[in-house]
Amino acid sequence: MINWSAMNTKRTPEKLKKNELVQVVKLAPLVSIDLIIENSKGQALLGMRKNEPARGFWFVPGGRILKNERIQYAFERVAKDELGLKISYDKAECVGVFEHIYKTNFAKKTGFGTHYVVLAHRLKLDCDFNIISDNQHSEFVWFNKQQILKNKKVHANTRAYFKQEK
Repeated sequence: MINWSAMNTKRTPEKLKKNELVQVVKLAPLVSIDLIIENSKGQALLGMRKNEPARGFWFVPGGRILKNERIQYAFERVAKDELGLKISYDKAECVGVFEHIYKTNFAKKTGFGTHYVVLAHRLKLDCDFNIISDNQHSEFVWFNKQQILKNKKVHANTRAYFKQEK
């Protein structure tokens, strides 16, 4: 049996070089975190994707977990990198594990797509905040649930988060 607590040493996350990441995307699934951020009106924050996969679609903010990066630190890094927000992981609720499979990849290489195993987390924020746009999105907009479910420019993988709600 593995003693996970004994392995709880903090290591520096490792970013892959582009050619290394291309090989990983080609050969294996990536593990990522998506942030379903809701405001006090019940609207969710979506960004218009500038990069593959899912280029040209509205999508929740998210990103992959780096090698040696704990889930909580990945969550906090993604919130900071994509939105400019300092958000504590303990404020979020994990809503499930999802699979996202795309025909395309970030490097625009032919012959293989991208496969993600996604840990989706919901977070309700009661305060207004300024979103700092990143290099992944052209803009961010607040959508209500009906807009998300009906808008064809909202990616199906994002709509799936809201279809499961009661």
